[in-house]
Amino acid sequence: MTAIWRSTLTLAGAATLSLGIAQAQTPDLSDPPAIEGDTVADHGSHTIRMGIGLAESSPQYLSSQYFADILDQRTDGRLTVNIFPNSQLGDDVQMMEMLQTGTLDMTYPSTSPATTYVPELAAFDLPFLLPTREAAVAVMQSDVAQSMLDAFDGTGIKALAFSENGYRQLSNSARPVASPEDVAGLDVSGLTIRTMENPVHLAIWQTLGANPTPMAFGELFSAMEQGVVDGQENPWSTILTSNFHEVQDYGSETRHVYTPFILMMSERTWDGLAPEYQALVQEAARQSAEYEIQLATEYDDWSREQLEERGMQITRLDDEQIAAFQEAVQPVYDEWAPRIGEDLIAEIQAIVEETAND
Repeated sequence: MTAIWRSTLTLAGAATLSLGIAQAQTPDLSDPPAIEGDTVADHGSHTIRMGIGLAESSPQYLSSQYFADILDQRTDGRLTVNIFPNSQLGDDVQMMEMLQTGTLDMTYPSTSPATTYVPELAAFDLPFLLPTREAAVAVMQSDVAQSMLDAFDGTGIKALAFSENGYRQLSNSARPVASPEDVAGLDVSGLTIRTMENPVHLAIWQTLGANPTPMAFGELFSAMEQGVVDGQENPWSTILTSNFHEVQDYGSETRHVYTPFILMMSERTWDGLAPEYQALVQEAARQSAEYEIQLATEYDDWSREQLEERGMQITRLDDEQIAAFQEAVQPVYDEWAPRIGEDLIAEIQAIVEETAND
């Protein structure tokens, strides 16, 4: 059975979404895996409201559809998921707070604003910690990552699974960026860069000589259009599906931070589900997270190519240029590694090294 999608859009959101769909074709993405498993016994009906930040063409939304389909099919429609994309219900911080109060059932934030609840998640914000996607996936599927998910217990939030937001890339409307000096500006002012409300991200851009400006994602397009900020940093897929190329002329493939998503449920909602439903939700979360990672991988290179076709000038940094950025942000490690936990960082680095040697 196919789930019924009820995405209630505001008029402004609908206009933006229609424009985005008209402009953005989608790549040839893998179909979701077949839904397998027995039908779960009847333990009542629940409607689950899920808010996400990204557009309906994003891997995050497509995998959320798959999550909903799993629940729908394996309960004969007794578990229904209504998905609200495009930050309709609030930004990541607001929606996590809504989970705590029970006014929202699920959301799918980046790990960066979630450090308020689990400080160890800040390890993912350290620059250049995860050099390859293979290393990042190995870390997200490790016991180290599971301990981070478990650390949400008692916060009002049930953390279900990690998936991929992706490698963050820099875009701006001022100039090409190929070095830290281009960020700082030297003879001109440093770039004003929107960041998430995350102290490690702020430290990265301050260290590089930019003027970081925390801002909710839903406000970002207008801020760039009006010149409030010069640029931002997000994965190529987010830059494309959010139509940032319309107000950003330059991109730089910095790959400076790999950011996961976390699929979350309100503890109140979780506690209100029968154990059999809880087990199904957890299983569906892991399956949809794996699918989201696959989609994000397929979307990444295609998105960069699409952005170039649509007029964005993208600078691909070579190993020497990346090394210059790594050296420039070393003070961020010196400041934050002791706060985050040097043992934790060492465990992650050991997984990265092991992945590289496989």
